[in-house]
Amino acid sequence: MLTGPGPAPGSGRAPGSATGPGAGSVGRPDVLVVGGGPIGLATAWRCAARGLRVTVHDPAPGSGAVAVAAGMLSPVAESHFGEAELTRLMLDSAARWPAFAEELSARTGQDIGYRTDGTLVVALTADDIAEARRLVAYQRELGLPITRQTPAELRDREPLLAPRLAGGGYAPDDHQVDPRRLSAALRAAAESAGVGFVPAPVTDLASLDAGTVVVAAGYAAGQLTGLPVRPVKGQILRLRAPDGAAPGFRHVIRGYADGRSVYLVPRRDGEVVVGATVEERSDQAVTAGGVLGLLRAATDLLPELAEYDLVEAGAGLRPGTPDNAPIIGALPDRPEGAAALVVATGHHRHGVLLTPVTAELVADLVATGVPDPALAPFAPDRFTRP
Repeated sequence: MLTGPGPAPGSGRAPGSATGPGAGSVGRPDVLVVGGGPIGLATAWRCAARGLRVTVHDPAPGSGAVAVAAGMLSPVAESHFGEAELTRLMLDSAARWPAFAEELSARTGQDIGYRTDGTLVVALTADDIAEARRLVAYQRELGLPITRQTPAELRDREPLLAPRLAGGGYAPDDHQVDPRRLSAALRAAAESAGVGFVPAPVTDLASLDAGTVVVAAGYAAGQLTGLPVRPVKGQILRLRAPDGAAPGFRHVIRGYADGRSVYLVPRRDGEVVVGATVEERSDQAVTAGGVLGLLRAATDLLPELAEYDLVEAGAGLRPGTPDNAPIIGALPDRPEGAAALVVATGHHRHGVLLTPVTAELVADLVATGVPDPALAPFAPDRFTRP
């Protein structure tokens, strides 16, 4: 196991009062996770399943970027140029999702909104279809399961799509989950495995007393570790179908509308998530322009949405990195006397999708001290190598 030095005489638990079944564990935790988003919660759960004593530090687990996430599990439709290694990791995690979702629901008895209807890529204008076809062609070159679709084929799958479509694609293996339900279930699973929770923020890693500290604090990991992790703002909307009905479509729709990109995620309870802006900003204000742009693109592609209720508008901060890929692995240089440090951050747009693979690889690293070769492209030192 990755370990730091033993506790100094008289040292005790880090500040804050712990809660949960594992809160009363005697002595320092084997693993202290900083951050209670899906990555942190799933990592804590997987570490506890390996017999380790685990504590999570977070003032409000599940209240970060995940609270305004859409929950698309889209390794195909979200595969972009120059991100082949990230795409491989996304495909690996997507392959783990069915068993992960089944285990989590069985353990907690909670429905996490996991759906396997697939994703439609939809383009509105000639310029939009040129961009969409270029991306679909790249994805097909990688051997990804996506097929080109004519406007008629798209409307056969979703009759309520706008009549003036130019075409698009279909990715049957792209799925979805409800991130808010996921967070609640992951916390319940972690608590049932004996994980303790400390409702206090962490501002100084050197003050933490544990065998290993896992930093899964989203964009805040940059300030804690000095790694190049920055906040990337995203605004998102939640609509609701009238009269308590289910939405009039079932596929996730990733659309291009007059040069604007948008995605539409339907839930069985009538909710539709519309997102999301990508802004190099660190505020969390909801702006009129952001809302207008999302609604205009959404209703251009699916006119029925103009009759839905607008029930929520929010903004969150994704953890971005210089190459848009996560940072996962051990930090080799740490102050004398400090705990071993592992980071799991920088997942940007893919935090929910990458939750199963990140949690498993980090838990294995913590338990064995040996990094899986799959982590090599995402090592923390890649930004400082010659």
